[in-house]
Amino acid sequence: MEEDRAGFRQNRLIILGAGVMQGPAIILAKEMGLETVVVDGDPGALWASRADRFEHIDLKDKEGIEDLAVSLQKEGRLGGIMTAGTDFSATVAWVAGRLGLPGIPYEAALNASDKERMRRCFHAAGIPAPQFVVLRDLPGRDFSLPFSYPAVVKPVDNMGGRGCRRVDSPEDLEAAVPGALKFSRSGRVILEEYLDGPEFSVDALVYRGKIVICGLADRHIFFPPYFIEMGHTMPAALDPGSADILLAAFKDGVRALGLAGKDCFGAAKGDLKLTSRGPRIGEIAARLSGGYMSGWTYPYASGVEVTRGAIMAALGRVPRNLTPARSWTSAERAFISIPGRVRSLCGLEEAGAAPHVKDLFLRVQPGSRVMFPENNVAKCGNVITAAAGRETAVNAADSAVRAIRIRLEAPDAETDAFLGIPAGASPAEGGFPPDAFSLTPALAALLADLPEPALPPVPVVPAGRPGPSLIPFPAFAESGLRDYQGRTVEESLAMVRELTGFPLMPDAKPQSPFLGRGFWAALIRGGYQGAAYYVDRYFPAEFQKDVRI
Repeated sequence: MEEDRAGFRQNRLIILGAGVMQGPAIILAKEMGLETVVVDGDPGALWASRADRFEHIDLKDKEGIEDLAVSLQKEGRLGGIMTAGTDFSATVAWVAGRLGLPGIPYEAALNASDKERMRRCFHAAGIPAPQFVVLRDLPGRDFSLPFSYPAVVKPVDNMGGRGCRRVDSPEDLEAAVPGALKFSRSGRVILEEYLDGPEFSVDALVYRGKIVICGLADRHIFFPPYFIEMGHTMPAALDPGSADILLAAFKDGVRALGLAGKDCFGAAKGDLKLTSRGPRIGEIAARLSGGYMSGWTYPYASGVEVTRGAIMAALGRVPRNLTPARSWTSAERAFISIPGRVRSLCGLEEAGAAPHVKDLFLRVQPGSRVMFPENNVAKCGNVITAAAGRETAVNAADSAVRAIRIRLEAPDAETDAFLGIPAGASPAEGGFPPDAFSLTPALAALLADLPEPALPPVPVVPAGRPGPSLIPFPAFAESGLRDYQGRTVEESLAMVRELTGFPLMPDAKPQSPFLGRGFWAALIRGGYQGAAYYVDRYFPAEFQKDVRI
């Protein structure tokens, strides 16, 4: 059989998944001269149309995918099967094992997919990992942890932080377990000790007993009791000695799961913490990462396409060209929303065209319902930058996400409830979701003392006036506080003016109608989104369209 331009006689590759995270694998495989057979349970998946051949099969249906692979093998030229950024490395291993294709053992893939099996492997091998117990239902009253609170509850068989949260008491545990069970396909949740310390992600390729590290990044986690990754920075800002300790523990974990045998060909992705007691393994998956790391930030930072290496491994070839060609920094940052329905998106072109911005990924559009994220799937989008200097890349990413404005439809019951409208009460203290701006007690007291007008359903603005004026709140405006995406008070007000068309000029003796405590409370609670929504709710769009700044 004649070889193609990439030199592969067996040049058909099955790729599980046709979403954003599988895009680099589909693109690179085609560039390598491979015929891509892409499988996804969603026929409308983003990259389905770019495949040479698309098959609509649920990725949980390993027998159905095996049947497809058998038919392809009979036709000839089937070289391998792979995935990146999905939960279904066990399906890949099952099919590879049944057809004699390069891969990892099915049992090893299960070890890396099921957190209970993973923890048991780690503890049997003496790998540093958290203590744990497994629950199938709410624990009884006589239940006691074998370790101290705080703890973490998570489903044993899901990714993206779905159903994962910190618990600080038996009452928290009782509330968290049903939520985690909802996301478990097997009806089990794992309860493990909480590990303090900075978090890191690592990607690696495994082949013929070798583990080749392909990136170590800082993870930026926010919004307890959940663990929301608001971005990562590649490479990690970590001294070489600490990095070596972390990576040694990761490699030991990969071996303990059975992913690095002499006949293994695949990938491994890990989440780790560096605690006061040393490194601890959060989890290791038998695939490349699903958070823009393997397909974007590592290639931008190093010049190495780790996905190309994973394709080579899936075909039973030794990956080549894995030595970094440069030492840049790449930063990925997420942008989020308060609850509601998206009315419009602004600033996308500005953010996407900003210096050092490489990619802008959008998960929402006008009409989408949005929520404050409780997992890593509920974010609104991501920006990725790259630059020779770390500070340059990080500042560019932070600036780009701050330039994006998500305006919500008004009125909306969920947004009202989040903001405490129409009561106009002071923002709730503590709890989840957090306030956009964290007030000091002194500022909260000043907020409570601000006047609050009685706004009618549709306020009437006298002819010739530019719109409602704003009761000043100088102590807050001059506080230097920033919201959870780094916007100052003045930057937030400027965004509200732009979105609504109202000048919103502070006036110590305003004429009716004016905005007071309720407006400022909405800004503090929901940032620029909350304040713009407040204006939209009380000053309808048909009035705003005639207003000019």
